[in-house]
Amino acid sequence: MGEQDQLEEVIGKLKEMLQAMKYGSITLVVQDGKIIQLEKNEKVRLK
Repeated sequence: MGEQDQLEEVIGKLKEMLQAMKYGSITLVVQDGKIIQLEKNEKVRLK
């Protein structure tokens, strides 16, 4: 898998995570200049 393919996969995963999320944060973990992990911290607002 090439570097461009990996980047496209990351962008696709980010889009999915953002569409499913209402409040929270997404953290990208980088190692040796490459994204190795995505972390999602979702908040649920109670009224």
